[in-house]
Amino acid sequence: MTTAVVTGTGVVAPNGLGTEEFWSATLRGESAITPIDRYDTALFPSRLAGQVRDFDAAGHLPSRLLPQTDRMTRFALAAADWALADAALGTGEADRTGLGVVMAAGAGGFDFGQRELQNLWSKGPDHVSAYMSFAWFYAVNTGQISIRHDLRGPTGVLVAEQAGGVDAIAQARRALRGGARAVLTGGMESSLCPYGMAARIAAGRLSTRDDPGRAYLPFDPDANGHVPGEGGAVLVLEDETRARARGATVLGEIAGYGTAFDPPPHSGRPGNLGRAAELALADAGLTTDDVDVVFADADGSAARDSAEAETLVRLFGPYGVPVTAPKTMIGRLCSGGAPLDVVLALLALREGVIPPTTGVTLGHPLDLVRDRPRPFDGTTALVLARGSNGFNSALVLRGRGKDHK
Repeated sequence: MTTAVVTGTGVVAPNGLGTEEFWSATLRGESAITPIDRYDTALFPSRLAGQVRDFDAAGHLPSRLLPQTDRMTRFALAAADWALADAALGTGEADRTGLGVVMAAGAGGFDFGQRELQNLWSKGPDHVSAYMSFAWFYAVNTGQISIRHDLRGPTGVLVAEQAGGVDAIAQARRALRGGARAVLTGGMESSLCPYGMAARIAAGRLSTRDDPGRAYLPFDPDANGHVPGEGGAVLVLEDETRARARGATVLGEIAGYGTAFDPPPHSGRPGNLGRAAELALADAGLTTDDVDVVFADADGSAARDSAEAETLVRLFGPYGVPVTAPKTMIGRLCSGGAPLDVVLALLALREGVIPPTTGVTLGHPLDLVRDRPRPFDGTTALVLARGSNGFNSALVLRGRGKDHK
């Protein structure tokens, strides 16, 4: 049986560019949730977001790529470069059919799409970029990464909102089991333009508060919805035997995966997040007693927080396992959020410290790691993710220790 391991990571997050900067800022509890300052938000009921700052696309990418890429794709290309460098994985071998890309997307290139639609309305069709044909599309990150590195192996895109990032990593593991040598995977988003924010506001799940410290409060009695963010992570997955044969450093193992759909709304039946977690644990050959930390989905709405808390209590008992949601510092990043949680979980297992959930007053019987990091001695993490319209996904990770290759 193929054992899928992570050998490289690349991160673009509101509180850090690069894995180490992101990790350090998260441990310090640095929040990047601020008022949106790219345009006038006076008419918007939700005006906060986790924005990526100081990303110089021209400094990371060839000039020929800039006119044809959306902001999210520029993030994805840079993160893929960093992940490959971190893995010390060369892609120049003669046979590239064993190197693949599987990414997740929940929105597509909204920035690019809004600009070109404005050109169409105001100037006419002759002023719409030919790159509009693909720059907005869900699969564009997969395609652009594949083209940039000439990766000709298995490719794909998963569209399942917040759960999609977990699903993409699981699909990459399947590709390894099918014979691929290495797969780049994860998720990346950027839809904070007026067009993207209008769509999010219409869904009715965003916080309407203007105080960045009180806007996104998962598991808090004062929860008011979530704050959106942009960014995500790209990971390099390899078969462990091959990775060790080339001397790669192994950050951790993708040990188990589960997914389950919720019943129809108003059916009176409970959601299936717990079922997804149980399937992931069974896939890993583990039980709830083996889980040392849970990275929660943490929706930030009263009903969905209660449902997740009830699931965790049912699985682990009241206060039965440390739970954390560092996304309180950066917002919910749609398909980019879960890959960032996976990176944090693997680093937590390696370093022996759980990053905190900031600013929350606990309203549920959970052992929530709040306000400061918590040292722990653990080897197994569970990452949970839910998407709108009933998606539930879970990933079990095994850590390898700080000094273990």
